[in-house]
Amino acid sequence: MLTYILFVLGFVVLVKGADLMVEGAASIARKMGVSMLVIGLTIVAFGTSAPELAVNIFASLSGNTDIAIGNILGSNIANVLLILGLSGAICPLVAKKNTIFKEIPLAILACILLGIMVHDHWIDGAQFSGLTRTDGMILLSFFAIFLYYVFEISKADNNSKEKTRTFSYSRSFIYCVLGSLGLFFGGKWIVDGAVVIATNFNMSQSLIGLTIVAIGTSLPELATSVVAAYKKQTDIAVGNAVGSTIFNIFWILGLSAIISPLPFRENFSSDVIISILAGVILFLAVLFGRPRVVDRKEGIFMVLLYFLYLAYTIYTK
Repeated sequence: MLTYILFVLGFVVLVKGADLMVEGAASIARKMGVSMLVIGLTIVAFGTSAPELAVNIFASLSGNTDIAIGNILGSNIANVLLILGLSGAICPLVAKKNTIFKEIPLAILACILLGIMVHDHWIDGAQFSGLTRTDGMILLSFFAIFLYYVFEISKADNNSKEKTRTFSYSRSFIYCVLGSLGLFFGGKWIVDGAVVIATNFNMSQSLIGLTIVAIGTSLPELATSVVAAYKKQTDIAVGNAVGSTIFNIFWILGLSAIISPLPFRENFSSDVIISILAGVILFLAVLFGRPRVVDRKEGIFMVLLYFLYLAYTIYTK
């Protein structure tokens, strides 16, 4: 019973830990004279992906690679179909030109690249299929290029200003420490709980990773995008979800593979395909529907697709 309680509590601690760490680190950076642009591109951006990162590090270190891969694939599918779908149902989402023709295609390319990397057995007959440390280095190299791209477009965007609160150094440091502890214990409790649940209920770790863990670690992106849509800041809603998808593959899976190579089970192949199709659906929606807009009907349709995906996953995994 304690394991189940800690599993649920882990998501709360994880999300709150990421929030505290971001606030503390951003405050310290601001007091040291670091520009708001750099804070937004680094601390805030990395902070929203901290829950996925914490879970994946613990899963990689403990050898629960199905949870690590399932967490990222499930999070990416949720980012597009669930999070953007809900946001679009709240308020039609207007995407920037850069998002449509550069960032969404890059997110699709990231999913395709992942699909190529993890299917060694299909492509060249290798005995091991999965992400090796070499693959991890390649993914991190793509991530560095993506960061450079974001930095360049943000310099040209005069409206790109992140607001952060400033605290005393001592309070900021305490926030960073508490946030780090939250990420550590939250990530550990989630991974441990997922393993126990999978064992006790005769469920696969891949199913737990693709559903419960993936949705739980996507809560920061969900909250950010839904609130942004409600406030009609739709470019933030779209950019947050698409950017998180790119972060998840290039940064989190790249780092996870370097920590420990991630074997890939063939039952994940359909999830890779669905993550690619989700990106294509988003691209077609903003390109051929109302120009540059995900409207309410398309948003509701995407949410329905996500629940169909959940039903399919529960049935097949």
